[in-house]
Amino acid sequence: MKRVAHVPLEAILLISASTLCFALLDAVMKALSAFYPVLLLVWVRWLIQGIALVLWLAPRSGVAFLRTEHLGKNLLRGAILMGSSICFMSALKYLPLAEATALNYSTPVLVTLMAAIFLNEKMTGPRILFVLAGIFGMVLIVRPGTSMFQGTALLAIASAAFYATFQILTRRMSDENPGVLMFYPALVCVVAVGAALPFALDGPLSMAWPDLALLVGGGVMGTFGHFLFILAFKRGDASALTPFTYFQLIWATLIGWIVFANFPDPPAFIGMAVIACSGLAIALHERWRARAAATEPANSD
Repeated sequence: MKRVAHVPLEAILLISASTLCFALLDAVMKALSAFYPVLLLVWVRWLIQGIALVLWLAPRSGVAFLRTEHLGKNLLRGAILMGSSICFMSALKYLPLAEATALNYSTPVLVTLMAAIFLNEKMTGPRILFVLAGIFGMVLIVRPGTSMFQGTALLAIASAAFYATFQILTRRMSDENPGVLMFYPALVCVVAVGAALPFALDGPLSMAWPDLALLVGGGVMGTFGHFLFILAFKRGDASALTPFTYFQLIWATLIGWIVFANFPDPPAFIGMAVIACSGLAIALHERWRARAAATEPANSD
């Protein structure tokens, strides 16, 4: 009898809540980016997460989360994640929240393409179709020749490309301690962005208390979202939960409409749907391939 995978309701609720946290973080960063440097926002965001990681990991494992045999690779992953964060925050400053989020969700399409190039994974017919569909969705959102086609839109795509590279590197470090994989990217972002921050400021920084509270609250929200994300994937199969991460597109659209009075026009809305469907199709296709490979009887010579 074929076993049907069960997705616990608790895991679905956790993943949905985590995507809401990420959408709220992005909304806070978009609102504050009109008044403060992007580097400052990125630095505070990762500083809060870095502190939270230390408070969480140190009591559990002591200094084990600092030990790694792949220091160079972990630092490289951190630098790539930093590039993704800076590009996405810069794009958020000018792009509508929903469209920027959708472009960032082209990451699964880019991961599939890059895995074929760098990991020698086979590009099957369905994978090619999903990649082409994702690219078509990006074109519908950006639409060369319209006001949406600007440098900031390309920054959102660059952010997705950086994050796809980050995921590819993470795949190649599957034997690494999860605590190490989480901590070092945050450390790199805090140190590197912190070193560059004085050059991004025109003078002494003054921030109103409500803005400071909003910034800290956004950082806490993003960190809380990551912990909810981890809890969700501890309670459910990754391939089964991945489709639910696309709830963030829904949250981003609603928040962008309510808070910023921006609602995607029909072509952008269709593009968002195409990107979401292509990403979901990739997730479901890979899940099917993994199950087929697991149930295929071994060949005997």
